[in-house]
Amino acid sequence: MEGSKSGMGIGQKVVQTQTLTPIQIQTIKLLELPLVELEQRIQKEIEENPVLEDPVETEMEENPQDRKKVSLSEVKDDSIPSYRLYVNNRGRDEDKPQYNTFSVKESFYQSLLNQLGYRRMDERRRTLANFMVCSLDSTGYLTRNISSLANDIYLRLGMETTEEELESILTEDIQQLDPVGVGARNTRECLLLQLRAKENRTPEVENAIKILDGYYEEFTKKHFEKIMSKLSITEDQIKDAYDEIRKLYLHPGGQVDDSYTDQTMQIVPDFILENEDGHLTVSLPKLKIPQIKVNRDYEKYVEKKQDSTKAEKEASSFVKTKLDSAKWFQEAIRRRQDTMQRTMNAIVNFQKEYFLDGDDTRLKPMVLRNIAEITGLDISTVSRVVNSKYVQTPFGIYPLKHFFSEGMVTDSGEEVSTREIKKILQQSVENEDKSNPLTDEELVDLLTGKGYQISRRTIAKYRSQLNIPIARMRREI
Repeated sequence: MEGSKSGMGIGQKVVQTQTLTPIQIQTIKLLELPLVELEQRIQKEIEENPVLEDPVETEMEENPQDRKKVSLSEVKDDSIPSYRLYVNNRGRDEDKPQYNTFSVKESFYQSLLNQLGYRRMDERRRTLANFMVCSLDSTGYLTRNISSLANDIYLRLGMETTEEELESILTEDIQQLDPVGVGARNTRECLLLQLRAKENRTPEVENAIKILDGYYEEFTKKHFEKIMSKLSITEDQIKDAYDEIRKLYLHPGGQVDDSYTDQTMQIVPDFILENEDGHLTVSLPKLKIPQIKVNRDYEKYVEKKQDSTKAEKEASSFVKTKLDSAKWFQEAIRRRQDTMQRTMNAIVNFQKEYFLDGDDTRLKPMVLRNIAEITGLDISTVSRVVNSKYVQTPFGIYPLKHFFSEGMVTDSGEEVSTREIKKILQQSVENEDKSNPLTDEELVDLLTGKGYQISRRTIAKYRSQLNIPIARMRREI
């Protein structure tokens, strides 16, 4: 025993490391893909691995004897078989789609670029306009100055331009797009763009323009008496003008949800939830690509060429590598489907009360760790399932991230979701006296009185996420 110990060597120690198998690596990669991308990935694997059969091509073979024979010349290199390079014009039973595609809000940027496509302009101006649209932030504002934008265009596109040219494109093209206010460089410009675009220029609209154009600072500070004096207007007139301004939106790019940003034009649900008399069931839509199969002829080829020439052994080794890869890929797909099903079932069971009727107030606090503990999966695995995946429910299509939120414990010991707290906060602001809006400190006291122990900093955070201005900006006359 002593000899054994000395043979280990001084300072040598055993370190345990976890090595992922090829199947585990494949599964992790496939879990990250939503349904449409998964189908594309499967099709790519079929095209690149010659031992996999394309289900459509297999169906097209009228005579089993016509199946492609395996030859040594075909498997010597890693090229794609020639028959995979031909176009297959046969459809996949188009009258019976495997799943439904749902239209959702078009990408904000794509909408603007599409509108630019209909405007008359030369190629140079269109290229510059497209670049400027893609430089807007997600709320529709151009936060970068024209000078730095011109420098960026030169560096990235190799095009020399001037501030005057970009200013012209901004005001004459981009700021003419829908929604009105897009391309504004600040809130004042955004509001003025909307007012000046109104077809019916009523006295109220004209006064609103005068206020924002000449007395914006006084307006933001709610110095209404000073504005009335400067413009020689009455209290009723300034109130009417204020009402016109209140109708405008501050973010032409739309409201950004605090849980996810919708940037897609078509959504294919990764799960389908059905409610049959209170019994909830979850299913995965069928893939457009049927189950892939390994060509048995290649397996027979490997078995037959074990005791052949050196060249045939090399070819056999190549085929065996491709067979292993194909089987790993098949198993990874099976594991992906199983992991997806387990995770969604856990989410539905955890949030059962919510999924019965879709009432947001029934959502319980839920984090990735909760689902990981239920399923026995790693948190990172659950995260991959949740990310960029959607579920079709009887009350709409939702990203899985919608069902996750932190929570807090009330005075009575009940755990509630932050979404519920936000809803109460929003209702409190909606019901406040607009001539004397609630400050953050008063909102803290209000929620504390309802049993929610919450800090002023958290109130400010939730208020910001709900796009609720500070009390001074909510004051109405």
